[in-house]
Amino acid sequence: MSKDPRISPPCQEGNVPHRVRAPESKILPVENLVALRSQWKAEGRTVVFTNGCFDLLHAGHIRYLYFARQQGDLLIVGLNSDSSVRWNKGPERPINPQGNRALVLAALEMVDYVVLFEEAEPAGLIERIVPDVLVKGEDWAHYVSGREIVERHGGRVVLAPLVHGLSTTGLLQKIQAGDKGGG
Repeated sequence: MSKDPRISPPCQEGNVPHRVRAPESKILPVENLVALRSQWKAEGRTVVFTNGCFDLLHAGHIRYLYFARQQGDLLIVGLNSDSSVRWNKGPERPINPQGNRALVLAALEMVDYVVLFEEAEPAGLIERIVPDVLVKGEDWAHYVSGREIVERHGGRVVLAPLVHGLSTTGLLQKIQAGDKGGG
């Protein structure tokens, strides 16, 4: 992760109980995850993968990630880079830069690792990691990037239930409209 002045200083391992990992230690390049994947496979651990932009983290994201983590022993989150988010969501996004988005995700207990990817979709990343379980929201039932790869290697695809009424786009619309209502 690069030194971005907009990102707060790294968390210090010594300032929290030993069982809590510093979020930065959970943000890895794909090469490191590929090496760890071999170890996890040998240990018989079930690796779950999901991906997304996770621009403004909200309760729907938390429920989704918790659901994903319940599908196996480890959860890897593929995070769209800033350029990938712009490609998928338009020039006004992301709101938060990739370093901040990665740090917030890595701070979540249910997330074991975060890996950034530059492409519009994560199929190449999935091909390298080869998770046992691929999780996407049920709104992607028509197309799950990497489905063929996971199934070809004996894995499965699981569609997560949506929390209706919660989306980053909807949240941004409420903010722009000055809506101070709950939700």
